[in-house]
Amino acid sequence: MSKTDKTEKNKNSMATFFKVLRFIGKYRFLLVLSVILAAVTVILQLYVPVLFGYAIDEVVAAHEVDFTRMGFYLSRILVMIVFSGIATWIMSVINNRMTYRTVQDIRARSIRHIQKLPLSYLDGHSTGDIISRVIADTDILSDGMLLGFTQLFSGVITIIGTLLFMFSKNVWITLMIIVLTPVSFFVAKFISSHSFQMFRAQSDARGRQTALIEEMIGNQKVVQAFGYENRSSERFAAINEELRDASQKAVFYSSLTNPSTRYVNNIIYAGVALAGAFLIPGGHLTVGGLSVLLAYANQYMKPFNDISSVITELQNALACATRIFDLLEEEPESPDPSGTLDDVKGAVDIRNVSFRYEEDKPLIKNFNLHTEPGRRIAIVGPTGCGKTTFINLLMRFYDVTGGSISVDGKPITEVSRHTLRGSYGMVLQDTWIKHGTVRDNICIGKPDASDEEVIQAAKISHSWEFIRRLPNGLDTILYEDSLSQGQKQLLCITRVMLCLPPMLILDEATSSIDTRTEMLIQEAFDRMMQGRTSFIVAHRLSTIRNADEILVMKDGSIIEQGSHEELMAKGGFYQKLYNSQFVKVSE
Repeated sequence: MSKTDKTEKNKNSMATFFKVLRFIGKYRFLLVLSVILAAVTVILQLYVPVLFGYAIDEVVAAHEVDFTRMGFYLSRILVMIVFSGIATWIMSVINNRMTYRTVQDIRARSIRHIQKLPLSYLDGHSTGDIISRVIADTDILSDGMLLGFTQLFSGVITIIGTLLFMFSKNVWITLMIIVLTPVSFFVAKFISSHSFQMFRAQSDARGRQTALIEEMIGNQKVVQAFGYENRSSERFAAINEELRDASQKAVFYSSLTNPSTRYVNNIIYAGVALAGAFLIPGGHLTVGGLSVLLAYANQYMKPFNDISSVITELQNALACATRIFDLLEEEPESPDPSGTLDDVKGAVDIRNVSFRYEEDKPLIKNFNLHTEPGRRIAIVGPTGCGKTTFINLLMRFYDVTGGSISVDGKPITEVSRHTLRGSYGMVLQDTWIKHGTVRDNICIGKPDASDEEVIQAAKISHSWEFIRRLPNGLDTILYEDSLSQGQKQLLCITRVMLCLPPMLILDEATSSIDTRTEMLIQEAFDRMMQGRTSFIVAHRLSTIRNADEILVMKDGSIIEQGSHEELMAKGGFYQKLYNSQFVKVSE
């Protein structure tokens, strides 16, 4: 690793540390109180060796012990130990509260930020990795902060306080300790500067492992159906091996810190004992004074040992914090304008729209469409032609790279996303059921709906038949696997039936529903679409014959446009698509 790379990584580590401090700044009162209590604890603990020294010096010679004075010093030692213990306990409580509140704030901000991130970020990162950043990485940050605050403050104050007390006893021995101490510090710094990137690699591997576990467990039926168990186990074993290797290196390298610094500190301790022994015969130091210096030398070096142990946890915590802040510093969606859509009629204008997911791979080119209010627009074409991308652009999940889209004459970039999306009712091929009651799942778009409204919408969408058979009806708690795919899709249709927005988007809305139920729902959709601008994406072309206009897409462009009869009469690409669904393959 080059010197430049090392410097850059150290800068990144310090930058992450200051970012964490900015979060802690909200609790600066608790921080100041913790520092004060740490100082009180250290001063009380540091005064104990002085009292022990005085007590030892009361032993003048054989049978010449002043037990009264010795008892006085020992009683004061007991009082100081009790008060020091109380202060330490209060400091630990404060550090716990400060740490967990800070982590709570980081998690809350992470969730809020994820909801503001563009869809492109969520599409480009696995769900498991994002979950790992919000849950596992913040847990490790919490542990590192807790250990760090408890020992770092006390350690620094102990070092300063010990120096002051040692100078009051013997200047030369104190200077000797100060001169030798940086050796211990440089050893710890050398090891910790190398362990940060190892912990970062460990966190990255852990994130990829979480993503794989989430992927495999969430799709276990597919894994088993296609006999993918062994290959998924091999993938897991490879990542697990990488995680084991990264963890071993990080832990081994960082674990060298404590024994290395202890070795250096023991040499310093021996030097103090030797130097003090030479000073006693000349009267420059008493036996009690030497015992005090040895106690202080040990206490002075102990924080360096503790801090070196803390550094291991802090490096791990900072590596995890870096991943968290990488998420928090991702650019959110472009600012939401304050404009609104009022009394939406449903006129949609699309002018010269182009779009690309990747800079060098255009997908939609020169897309133009004008839709009068209340018309039904069907969008058909082969897989990958841009149908769902077009829907994403209508809802502003992605912004166009060229051209403009307007609703009732207002460009959608000039109105808030909430207003725009609230004007559409959307039923997708991919269903989503949240953990909660059936009622909660239906009322997502209209939380104040009455039971009568919910039941009416369920009857129109033909979901009431299975809802009323559930153990608690609308109050039944749903989990991800509580319902079949078709039942989930019926619930998603019921959501839209309840809201009745001015515009509709149906993207393969009945793909998981049996043919008989589909015919009934199609009738309900026909009634619901009366007077509402509707965009219908369908692969089964028989379901969109009654559309006012059909857009035939291929390679991101509209190649044909018209009613079903007009397109069939042209004998072009649409006719081939339509007929291909009804051709009987002869033996």
